[in-house]
Amino acid sequence: MATLDELLGLKGHDVVAVQPTDTVLYAANLMNERNIGGVVVREGSRLAGIFTERDVLRRVVAPGLDPAATPVAAVMSTPVLTCPPDLSVDDCAALMTTRGVRHIPVQEAGEVTGIVTIRDLLAHKVGEQQATLEQMNHYLFDLR
Repeated sequence: MATLDELLGLKGHDVVAVQPTDTVLYAANLMNERNIGGVVVREGSRLAGIFTERDVLRRVVAPGLDPAATPVAAVMSTPVLTCPPDLSVDDCAALMTTRGVRHIPVQEAGEVTGIVTIRDLLAHKVGEQQATLEQMNHYLFDLR
């Protein structure tokens, strides 16, 4: 069974971060530039929160806040659900479903080593299923 560390080995360990004092506008522009749905919020080396597209809609747009004047700290999600790198992909998917989150930082010894998204887990699962189908096809057609 694949672990989050193995998944990050394929996906990459990039962690895009902002500071709590950065504006929502800065964070949103960074997410757009990187084509990602969320960033971690670090205060020094400490994980302070996570800021996602969902936070923009629910905590900035809906209440009518000015993104250029609102600090990320005022609207980020906290506390942050994290997972260890040795957690299985299936267990992480179950946790994300149960907790209703789409982004989970992978953390080891207090250090964020990557971020896993629900899209990453879905792509991994689809890849596993495609590999299984190919193995079954080879098995069936090699018997003939």
